[in-house]
Amino acid sequence: MTQNKIEEAVQPFISHLIELRNRLLKMIVCVLLIFLGLSSYANDIYTLMAGPLMKHMPKNSTMIAIDVASPFFTPFKLTLILAVFISIPFILYQFWAFVAPGLYKRERRMIFPLLIASTLLFYLGAAFAYFVVFPIIFTFLTAAAPSGVAIMTDISKYLDFVLTLFFAFGVCFEVPIFTMVLVWTGLVSPADLADKRPYVIVGAFIIGAFLTPPDPISQTLLAVPMWMLFEVGLFFSRFFVPKQAVDDGEMTREGSINKISPKED
Repeated sequence: MTQNKIEEAVQPFISHLIELRNRLLKMIVCVLLIFLGLSSYANDIYTLMAGPLMKHMPKNSTMIAIDVASPFFTPFKLTLILAVFISIPFILYQFWAFVAPGLYKRERRMIFPLLIASTLLFYLGAAFAYFVVFPIIFTFLTAAAPSGVAIMTDISKYLDFVLTLFFAFGVCFEVPIFTMVLVWTGLVSPADLADKRPYVIVGAFIIGAFLTPPDPISQTLLAVPMWMLFEVGLFFSRFFVPKQAVDDGEMTREGSINKISPKED
């Protein structure tokens, strides 16, 4: 009897592992297919990525490759990362399809929109970094070079630099999602977050100072959107308040009214 129970418990676990393996394989195949499709344009993709820097470099200056294999591997590294970047919606869908059967109906209604919103916000943060922040940063950095110093950036180090900024801005643009998840899990309430607004504003400018060059313009370009996104997340977090917290709040208000109102004979 005990042996049968153990087998019944093991079989669902094995089936879940098989499903997870199949979904991971689908993710890998998706990334590889996109990578193979883009690999012939690897150099063009890197040239496009280097555009914000090259526009602000002195005339007749170029980027350099310190390592012997960098001219070959660096564009393909960027192409692979771009393939993963493009595949994010499909990857998130596979994770969603794997965990959704184990969620309650209300949790499914909440999590799926959050996944879509988080993906769009990450893309928006990366686009904001490329089109707004990069020109400002590279204008400042190239203008700050001392006289007599030739600006020649290594292609692999430049790639690491821009990828770090892409990731930083993509994560920073997830502020509304973090805000709503904190409220949804019951860790804080919208009223608590509203009370902490001054600390959030100061924190946004501190983060902006760390992630951008030491000038107030680029710092503000990151801090102000983070603050605005916090306000957006604070507004929508009211729709993610746990039902129990809402019921407790209503009971508290009713109790206060009963204490204040005179009893009728």
